[in-house]
Amino acid sequence: MKHNIITPQQVVDIAFSDGGYLSPSMIVEEDIAVATERWVKPVVGEALLEAVEAGKYEELKGEYLLPVVAFYTRLLVQPRLNAISSQAGLAVAVGASCKAAEQSLREEHMRAIRLRARAALTALAEYLNAHAEEIEEYDPKCNVLNRCSCDGGIVQIF
Repeated sequence: MKHNIITPQQVVDIAFSDGGYLSPSMIVEEDIAVATERWVKPVVGEALLEAVEAGKYEELKGEYLLPVVAFYTRLLVQPRLNAISSQAGLAVAVGASCKAAEQSLREEHMRAIRLRARAALTALAEYLNAHAEEIEEYDPKCNVLNRCSCDGGIVQIF
């Protein structure tokens, strides 16, 4: 199910604040939906996403949920921003004053985005677990991070 808890402009404001201008039109609703379904829903659950979408839990939404969705949306979108896909294939934009970043820099950049997203997701999970009694739609047993974790390349199953 597609949840409308963040706009493309909010994604740009939160997750793309480290660089130059990016048009919100570069972020499409499907990008947000995929990020939410892939990384957020397994932690918070469908019921809590629906409650947030309905206007409940503004603090949770603003402080914890929006950054997670924004950073994971960026993680999905960034490779598409690094290259231009057209009928002629895949190309990189090269202007008069800049050139495409080297592969190693792009990889480092993606690692940094992934780390920011993961830190935001961890903060969200910790907030949910600390406030589980106050959030009736949240079930800690359904939070995948309470059952499985990958830290430092080591997968831990609880």
